[in-house]
Amino acid sequence: MKKLALSVVMVCGLLVQAATAQVKFNLDINLGSQPVWGPPGYDHAEYYYLPDYDVYYDVPRQQYIYWQGNRRVVAASLPAKYRSVDLYKSYKVVINEPKAYLHHADHVKKYAEFRGRHDQPVIRDNHEEKYWQVKGHPDHAKWKGGHDKDKDHGHGHH
Repeated sequence: MKKLALSVVMVCGLLVQAATAQVKFNLDINLGSQPVWGPPGYDHAEYYYLPDYDVYYDVPRQQYIYWQGNRRVVAASLPAKYRSVDLYKSYKVVINEPKAYLHHADHVKKYAEFRGRHDQPVIRDNHEEKYWQVKGHPDHAKWKGGHDKDKDHGHGHH
C-alpha cells in the first residue's frame, strides 16, 4: 500500500512539473489587444519598439515608454514632439521580453537599420479573419457580429 501511495505521489509530481514546463513555453495570445497600426504576423506582442523615435509601446498596458533626459516616462500618449507621428507608417519591432526598455541601449544599436523604413504592413490593412477582432479594424463589426451570435447560442439566449 505504501508503494502504491508513493507511486501516486511521484506520478502527480511529474504531471505538475510537465504542466508547469508547458505553461512556460506557451505565450498568451493577445492579438485582440494589439493596435490596428501594429504589424501583422504576431499572435503575441509585449512591446513595439519604434526605432525612428526611440519609443516603446507596451501592448498589454497600451502605454508608451520614452526618455526625457535620463528619466524614463510611461504615458498613455506620445510626447508633444511626436504628436504628428503617423504610427501606421512608422516601423515597429516586436520585442517579447519582460521590461524590454531595460535593454534600451542594445535595442538602439540592434534595430538602427530599421530607421527611416516606412514599408511595414499594418494590422488595419490585413484582411485575414483573425485580425478582425482588433478594435478599429475595418472588418471588426463582422467579427463582433459573429461572436455575439455564438454567445447567444451558447447561453440559450434568443
